[in-house]
Amino acid sequence: MSENLDLVRSIHKTWERGDFSSVEWAHPEIEYVYPEGPSPRSSTGLAEMAEGLRGWLSAWEEFRVEADEYRELDGERVLVLVHRSGRGKTSGLQLGQLGSEGASLFHVREGKVTRLIIYADRSRAFADLGLVE
Repeated sequence: MSENLDLVRSIHKTWERGDFSSVEWAHPEIEYVYPEGPSPRSSTGLAEMAEGLRGWLSAWEEFRVEADEYRELDGERVLVLVHRSGRGKTSGLQLGQLGSEGASLFHVREGKVTRLIIYADRSRAFADLGLVE
């Protein structure tokens, strides 16, 4: 197993416990991307990434993300197929009703994540990467 894969697995293990507080794995100028949804966005830097993540997490009760599969795509990219659960604080809607199978694409260089793309829809990740589901 590569160091990049080990790093991504360790990040995801803390996320699976509901701990999103650590950013020591992230490059100071990390690019954080949400390519889908009503307001696709991209931000740069730890502060902006933390702000975006706080905004997302604040909308959910009992939010969880679990890895289904890890795929090392090349020397710098690791794709993690995930499923999410949680309940909307305002709507009460279960995240599973919106589609719970997503993906995260980690770009790793010199032991730090330099770019993180969060896909709400796993099929979009496959399409962007030219992969077959």
